[in-house]
Amino acid sequence: MARSYSEQFLLELGKREEDKLGLKLARVCVAANLPAAYAAVALETSPTTVYGWFRGRGISENKFKIVELFIEFVEADMKTERLPAKDMEDAKRYIEGLTGVKI
Repeated sequence: MARSYSEQFLLELGKREEDKLGLKLARVCVAANLPAAYAAVALETSPTTVYGWFRGRGISENKFKIVELFIEFVEADMKTERLPAKDMEDAKRYIEGLTGVKI
């Protein structure tokens, strides 16, 4: 089940200044109110892997482009005010619409 981000995670993320793709993904997901578990569905990986990326672990070559594209989609939908998600159900509908995968 998806859960919101902890205060500790948000504080740690705010302190990180590196320009890694995983950290950018974390910032975008937080800003869009998209849980890591739902982002994992869109990125075709596990929530554990997504959390690792959020904390600065490297993204494999075969996932790098899909992460970049996901960030682009989310940023575009934030500009059109489709995001941030209002709640977990809205986030779920967003990812299901984006991927065609039932969560």
